[in-house]
Amino acid sequence: MAQSSSPVSGIAERYAGSLYELAVQCSSVDKVEADLGRFEALLSESEDLARMIRSPVFSAEEQFKAVAAIADKAGITGLVGNFLRVVAQNRRLFAVPSMIRAFHAIAADARGEVSAEVATAHPLSAAQQDELKVALKGVTGKDVTIAATVDPSLLGGLVVKIGSRQIDTSLRTKLNSLKLALKEVG
Repeated sequence: MAQSSSPVSGIAERYAGSLYELAVQCSSVDKVEADLGRFEALLSESEDLARMIRSPVFSAEEQFKAVAAIADKAGITGLVGNFLRVVAQNRRLFAVPSMIRAFHAIAADARGEVSAEVATAHPLSAAQQDELKVALKGVTGKDVTIAATVDPSLLGGLVVKIGSRQIDTSLRTKLNSLKLALKEVG
């Protein structure tokens, strides 16, 4: 895995790597991924929870109790429940979203998958996503999972990011290029 310059991503990669190794040893990578996905959904649904994990105002004990209660109530037990408790005790909750992303990336890489971030002007249908996956598999040689977002400012087309590569076929970019070309001519 490439070294990152961000201290948070370094922490996230180390914690995610350790969690992945434990999950492999326990043959529970899929369960860990599912539990992390549920916690990630809780974070996106609750502004209070997101604020609590980001804020340095809460003590390690307060964060530990809150995360333990939330994990228990959500049925997040086993490795992920213990992982969240350890992260809270170590005052690293601020990095949990990055840890979750890093874990998903490590697991996908181990499965021979690559993740693509796709931004479109309008939501893609299931058939369009399947067609895009096939096209991207031809480019990457690996199975592709798509994280789709809608950005109406693109006007049309799509922007695909796979690792450090970006393919931008959006109408916005084409119009901006045309605008620049016309300025140079006139």
